[in-house]
Amino acid sequence: MRPNYKKIYHDMLRLEHPEKLQDPKIRELLERLHTSEDVLRLNEKLFKSSRENQKLRTYDRKTMLKLLKYQKKHGHSTSYMSRKYKISRTTLSKWKVMFEEELEETTKDAG
Repeated sequence: MRPNYKKIYHDMLRLEHPEKLQDPKIRELLERLHTSEDVLRLNEKLFKSSRENQKLRTYDRKTMLKLLKYQKKHGHSTSYMSRKYKISRTTLSKWKVMFEEELEETTKDAG
C-alpha cells in the first residue's frame, strides 16, 4: 500500500504552514502527488532551506535506482549527491549495496 502523499502534505501544511496552502502553485503541486519524484519536487519548493522533514522521507525502488544511475552516469560523488538531494551519505551507500547487481547490468547494457 502506497502512502497518501497528498493527505500527508496537506495535513502537514495545514498544521505547520497554513499560509502555503493559499498559494495556487502549491495547491496544484499537491494535486499531482503520485510518485516519490513528485514528492521530492514539492518538498524542494516548500522547504528549500529547511531540513525539518528530511528524516521522514521514504523512497520507492524506482526513485532510488534513478538517483544512483544519475550519479553513476554523471560521475558525481556520494557527498555531492548527499548535498544536492539532502540524503545522507550512509543512505546512498546502502542503496548502492542493495542495487549493486542492477547497476552493473545497466552499465553492461549501455556499453
